[in-house]
Amino acid sequence: MTIEVGGKVFETDEEGYLANLSDWSEEVATSMAGIDGCELGDNHWEVINFLRSYYEEYQIAPAVRVLTKAIGKKLGKDKGNSKYLYELFPYGPAKQACKYAGLPKPTGCV
Repeated sequence: MTIEVGGKVFETDEEGYLANLSDWSEEVATSMAGIDGCELGDNHWEVINFLRSYYEEYQIAPAVRVLTKAIGKKLGKDKGNSKYLYELFPYGPAKQACKYAGLPKPTGCV
């Protein structure tokens, strides 16, 4: 499968995750979200940028429990809870946010 952004075509897997992590850009993320009917606001970007930093440091996309705990430590308890994250990413905070962040599907996600 592919996604077209700004006249460029990017390879994705069958679930829409980028095949090449280096293809990611904010424009690609915005386009992916648009396909899902989601508009990315500042709170979305805060989580997406957190995930990209986390992946850079640990070389793994965190599952939802790890994500929730790590966000709580970094961004505060009001943001480090499932309710908040599911409001931002209703299709699953780890899955959907990692997809928009250009990361692989988190381990343990169905």
